[in-house]
Amino acid sequence: MKPTARRLHLLVEPIHMVTYFSDEPEEAIMALGFRNGWDAYFAGRAAPLGRAPAEVVHAVFYNFADGEVARHIPRVWETTTPEAALAAREQGCVAALRRILGDLADGPGLVRAADLATKAATSAPTVGRALYAGLRALPVPEEPVARLWHAATLLREHRGDGHNAALVTAGIGGTEAHVLHALSEGMPAEKFGRVHHLPAAQLAAVVDGMRARGLVDDSGWLSDAGRATKERVEVLTDELAAPAYDILQPDELDQLVADLEPIAATLDAVGSR
Repeated sequence: MKPTARRLHLLVEPIHMVTYFSDEPEEAIMALGFRNGWDAYFAGRAAPLGRAPAEVVHAVFYNFADGEVARHIPRVWETTTPEAALAAREQGCVAALRRILGDLADGPGLVRAADLATKAATSAPTVGRALYAGLRALPVPEEPVARLWHAATLLREHRGDGHNAALVTAGIGGTEAHVLHALSEGMPAEKFGRVHHLPAAQLAAVVDGMRARGLVDDSGWLSDAGRATKERVEVLTDELAAPAYDILQPDELDQLVADLEPIAATLDAVGSR
């Protein structure tokens, strides 16, 4: 059986991912006056940090190449406010979840899942977790679908902050993290969506640096050391995510899993779109 944190991650992630894969959230934020989807992304995701400068957002998000954040932050706050971006993001995500989930959105299982996920999501320590702490400072929505999405977002960013810490511990930089993931999935780095747009020379320099450290072999794929590093990062990420669920009793964990399974399956079937 998968560790609790990994198992719950696989059930919670599809709920949060409507944020990026569905049309409604982007449309809601774009309606605030933005010109492109990346402005909407940075406004929505960085909003819990307030009007933090690009250097802070870059550090917290961790995995964007140098200069990418600064093309959007702080310029997006000339168009709207963090508060308006947060409200639009939630509104769009709730609309997407209701469309995809249909009758499940009004079922008792979703209400239970929202309550238990919120109990977990608001219980973990915030120390060292900047984005999670920013989200924790926001009010918890009362409406069940909104509450479930908010809890999923908290749990996702709590895990994400821990994942960044695991990457730092392993000496893996932000762009390197994308290369490590792509190669572990059998995909050349230049084909991977989060870094394929980078200049070829810039991406090649990252891969060459990983090769010099023994993480990538001469064929361009992960070496044994690279695969071991990837596994250590994932195991530590699970360990760092686990405290969020410590507050739940065994029967509550079982209930949360049972209630999330049909929700996650429905979302997975359409790619959270």
